[in-house]
Amino acid sequence: MERIEKKLKSKMKTTNNVQYPDFDQMWSSIQKDELKTLEEPIELRPRRRKKFALIAGLAVALMATPVYAALNYDWSNILSYREGIQSALEQGLGQKVEQSVTKSGFMLTVHTVFIDENRTFLLYSLKPDASWKGKDVSFDQIGLTDSNGDFIKGNYAHLWNEDLGLFQGYFETDWVADDQKSNINFSMKNIHSIGNEEKSINYNPNDTNTQVFTIQKDGIDNVTIQAFEQPEGKILLQSAVTFTDAKMKNKWVRIKALDDKNQPIQEAETPVFGTPGATDEYLSQQIFTKDSLKTKGSNFQLAYEHTLGVAEDTWSIEMNLTKEQLKKGSFRKVVNIPLENVPGGTKIHEMKVTPTQVRLILTSEERYAHQPYMDYQLDIGGVLLDGGRWDVENDPYKVELRFEMTGVDVSMLAKQSITLVAKHRVDVEDGDHKPIRLTDISEKPQIKTSTIGDFPITWTYYKKDNNLYVESFSSDPTFGGVSQTYYLDHKDRNYGMPLTVGFLGDNNNKNIDEYKNFKGKDLDIYVWKYTTNHPDAELRVPLQSLK
Repeated sequence: MERIEKKLKSKMKTTNNVQYPDFDQMWSSIQKDELKTLEEPIELRPRRRKKFALIAGLAVALMATPVYAALNYDWSNILSYREGIQSALEQGLGQKVEQSVTKSGFMLTVHTVFIDENRTFLLYSLKPDASWKGKDVSFDQIGLTDSNGDFIKGNYAHLWNEDLGLFQGYFETDWVADDQKSNINFSMKNIHSIGNEEKSINYNPNDTNTQVFTIQKDGIDNVTIQAFEQPEGKILLQSAVTFTDAKMKNKWVRIKALDDKNQPIQEAETPVFGTPGATDEYLSQQIFTKDSLKTKGSNFQLAYEHTLGVAEDTWSIEMNLTKEQLKKGSFRKVVNIPLENVPGGTKIHEMKVTPTQVRLILTSEERYAHQPYMDYQLDIGGVLLDGGRWDVENDPYKVELRFEMTGVDVSMLAKQSITLVAKHRVDVEDGDHKPIRLTDISEKPQIKTSTIGDFPITWTYYKKDNNLYVESFSSDPTFGGVSQTYYLDHKDRNYGMPLTVGFLGDNNNKNIDEYKNFKGKDLDIYVWKYTTNHPDAELRVPLQSLK
């Protein structure tokens, strides 16, 4: 069986902020979290937001003067995770472009561009005709083209501004022009107008059996829903969706629960949508309180995005960009500081500073070395900048810690004390190769206890729909959870498929593995890996002393 962590990696190669994930699109609300099931966790950073916001505060009079209005848009909502750009914008930095192109019912405008030694960042707006009835837009292609004709991909996000009737968005890429000045083209190809579709399903929350619903519409084949008890009176709904049209995997297919007044029932924990299953089905998990889900009159829908139409065209804007505005205060410094008690021979190799962002480049002697700390801050002369970890594309020996620059005088940065503060440690440990014997396996749940690394583990196992389910849980909060279990067929390992996607350090150490089409009565299983959780751990690394 293909290892779950490798399968997830192969499906999750893009970056940036969105509320809900597909195989290549994840959400901003969990951007600092990491998957429990991975040997070296992957940060979830999606491409485009599915969240809509009303951005108020602009006078209607501004709409009569479009250029003036464009220069004075409130970008704070879309830049909530890009505070360095917001700070630079407030300081009057960035290169004003204010160029527009109108085609096929949409006007694209590039307002301001920020280009430095860390990234190229564009603020744009997209205004549809007044007759437009969609809820969101997507593109077949969005990116830059350099002077050599090479296409440059990146991440984008946008939010709908109801008052102005347009999307405010940004495009961001790690690509940086070699020269101080460069000719760049920004383009969008084929704009898809997106609406919401909902189909009622007769899901019964009081039935613990697996329930299957045939859809046969809009490229969706069927939906399978399973329910699993969770601690603290919660219940996990795991849905598996199969498709007749593979493009539907990017359409945010999910289960929508409604109460007796047809109001949405909110999840009790952050939902996860769009992880790949063993046979390429689309898996999602949603955790609700049991009482809310089983309320009399509750009903359920399959909800997904639906393409209303496609404007087949290319919107393209030529720009002559320069690094001059953000050159002041920028510097690079090689530090080569080892990180104490961090696996893989990890060290901080370099610090790259620009007026919008600080990046620390970490190098390791091992491929995909686990970085055990969950939260990062940069202490610059007493000002704390929150940061996050980013993988470096095509380089398994590097990761970056990125901190948005705000509240710091960049011109004085070279003279300030700088300290990296890493908090909340989660370690990944190998299993102990001791078998856990499961006996008399049947539909009746049975409980067994064991220990690993001095941690008590309670195992619950049972069969359902000819599949074996193995649940693990520990009463010790320091135990982070079993990553995955396996059994031996001669010398070959057969891994269970994790049904729950947790996040390192989330204080939930329950795990469920599924073994398809299990026919035996007894089984020895083993722990592949497990994690330990140390929320109070802290590491401080001085990078630069006060000058």
